[in-house]
Amino acid sequence: MLKGVERQLTDYKNRFSQIDELNTFISKLLVTGLDFERAYRTAVDFFGSDRVRFAAVDGTEYSKRLFDFILFFGGAYAASGEIQFHKDSRPTVDYYTKHIEEGRGISSCVPVYINEVPEIDQTFFSEGDDPEGLLTQPLSEQEIADNSQIANWIMTFAEYYLAYLLVTDPNDPVRILFMDRSLSGTQRAIAKETSKKTYWDKKCAILGFKVDGEPIDKNDLFIGRYYVSNPELMLPPARGDFLRHSLILLLERKDSPLTLKQICEELEIKDALREERVGRYLNSLVREEVVLKSHSKYLLNPRYRKSWDRISKLVRTLGEHIFREEMEGSASGIRMIIEREDGSSQYLSTLDIAFLTLFCFYMLIEECWKRKVLLLGITKDTAASDFKNHFVPVCSNCNIFGCVVPPELFSNLPNTDRMLLQHYSFNCCDTLHPPWSLIEYDSAFTTIVPDLDKGPRYVRGARKNKITMERLFLKTYVQLQAAEHDPKVRSNVLLIDRLAYAEYDMREENIERFHQIYVGEEPVNVFILKNEKIRNELQNLILVTLAATTSSTIPEIFGHNKPLFIADNVAKWNYSLFKNLIDTTKDWIMTNKELKKFVYYMTSFRERRGEFERLRRGA
Repeated sequence: MLKGVERQLTDYKNRFSQIDELNTFISKLLVTGLDFERAYRTAVDFFGSDRVRFAAVDGTEYSKRLFDFILFFGGAYAASGEIQFHKDSRPTVDYYTKHIEEGRGISSCVPVYINEVPEIDQTFFSEGDDPEGLLTQPLSEQEIADNSQIANWIMTFAEYYLAYLLVTDPNDPVRILFMDRSLSGTQRAIAKETSKKTYWDKKCAILGFKVDGEPIDKNDLFIGRYYVSNPELMLPPARGDFLRHSLILLLERKDSPLTLKQICEELEIKDALREERVGRYLNSLVREEVVLKSHSKYLLNPRYRKSWDRISKLVRTLGEHIFREEMEGSASGIRMIIEREDGSSQYLSTLDIAFLTLFCFYMLIEECWKRKVLLLGITKDTAASDFKNHFVPVCSNCNIFGCVVPPELFSNLPNTDRMLLQHYSFNCCDTLHPPWSLIEYDSAFTTIVPDLDKGPRYVRGARKNKITMERLFLKTYVQLQAAEHDPKVRSNVLLIDRLAYAEYDMREENIERFHQIYVGEEPVNVFILKNEKIRNELQNLILVTLAATTSSTIPEIFGHNKPLFIADNVAKWNYSLFKNLIDTTKDWIMTNKELKKFVYYMTSFRERRGEFERLRRGA
C-alpha cells in the first residue's frame, strides 16, 4: 500500500513540474488588483444604490432509520447583512447578528416506511422489463437506508426555494445572493435527472395536479425543463436539444401566427438542413398539440401560453406545503404527500422534487434578471477540470490567445483546475498577489471539446455530442488572500460562477463563435473575456465584493466567504438540534417499559445484535 501511495505522490509531483511550461500562457488570463471606484460606479448602475442587502444560503440534510421507517430531514438557512460601496476604499460590510432568532430558514421532516422508499426515490427506479418501473433486484433494508437521496433532494429544493423567497421579499429584498454550490453544475445535473420521459407517467405525482382548475400535463413539464426566456441573451439557443424550446418561446412572444420562413428568420437559421429540422420539430409539436397549424402558419396553443404561470404557481403552492404550511389540517400529516380533489393522496417522488427544484431555479433566474440581483455560486473543494481539459484546448486550437499549447501537455498537468492554479500561484508568489481572478468564460465549456477532425473553429460535445446551454452562466476561479507573515501561505482557489446579464455581457468583443456538426452546421456562440485588458465591470464588482466578505481573523474563513460561513454554521446548529431530537426520541422509545415488546419486534436484527455486542464489550 505504501509503495502505491508513494508512486501516486511522485506522479503528482511530476505533474506539478509541468505547470512551469504554462506560466506565460496563464499569466495572460489573470485579472489582478481591485478598482474600488469602478466597483462603486458599477454598483450604483446595477443596483441603483451604493448600499444593498446581501444574503448567503446553505443547506443541511439528515436521515435516520427509526424501526420500520426512515426520517428524512432537509433544510436551508440564510445569513444576511448589508454592504456599502465606497469610491476610494474597500466596501464596508455589516452582518445581521440574530441569525438564530430572526434569520430566515425553511426545513421539512418526512417519515417514510422503508418498504416505500424505492417507490418514491429515483435512485431505485429501473427502466427494465418491470411495467411498474420498480427496481427488479431486491435490496436489504440497510442498502435502502444508506443509498436513499430523499433528504438530499429536500435540501436542494429548500436552498433554491429560500433563495427565491429572499429575492422576492416585498419588504427587504436581497440584491446580492451567495449560494454554496455551482449554479451551472446544478442546472445541468437536475435537467439530466428530469430527462427520462418513461418515468413521468409512472412516477410524477405533479402530473394531473390542478393549478387554477387546469391540470399539469406532460407538455407543461416539457416546456418548463428549459424555460429560460431571455431574447437579449438569445436564450434558449436555437440549436441542439434546445431548438424545440426556442421555437415554443418564440411563438409565446408572438401574438400572430408565423410561417416556417418567418420562424427561421427570427431564429437566424439559414442552413437548409437546419430549416428542415425546424419544420420537423414544428410538426411534432403540432402532433403533441403544443402548437397549432393553420394555412402553413404556426401559433402556440392558447393553453400553453399560461404554462409557465401554472408551473410557477405549482412551485409556490408545493413549496409552501413542504416547508412552511402548518400540517394540522392535513389528512396525512406528511409534507411529501399531496391530496387530490377526488380525496386520494400520493407521495411526491424525488423526480417530482427534481422538477420543482429545476422550475424554482428558473424562477430565481427570472427574478434576478428582472430585479437586478447579482447571483453568485461559490464552490470550495471543486474537482472541476474543464479549464485545462476543455477551455484551454478549444482556445488553443483556434489560437484565441495568440499562442498554441501542445495537446500532450494537458495530460501531464495536475488533475483539477484548483490544484493547477494553486500551484501556479504558489510558484509566482513574488509577482502574483491575491486577490486575483481568472478571466471569465462560458460555463458551457464544461461540455465542449475541440473537433480536431473538422478544423480550428469546430467543437463537439464532450459526451454524446451534447453541449449545454451557453450564455447563461459565466465561471472563473479566484484566490482572495495570502498570509501577511508568509506570502507563500495562500487561501484555496475557489470556483465562482455567476448569472449572465445582457447589458454587461452581451457585447461583440465578449463573444467567440464556434461551429458544431449536429444536424447541419449549428452555431455555438459563447462568452470569453479574452484577456485582463477587456473591461469587465461585473467581474471587478464581484472581486471587490468577495474580497470585502472574507476574513483573516477567523482561521476557517481564510480566503473564503464569511456570509456562507455564517449560513453554514446556522445550518449545522439546526442539524444538531434535529439530530438530538430524533436520537432522544429513539432512546425514549427504547427505554419505555410499555413499548418493550414493540421495540423487540420492530428493531432489526443488526440493531439488536449491535446492542448486545455493545453491552458485552461494556461488561
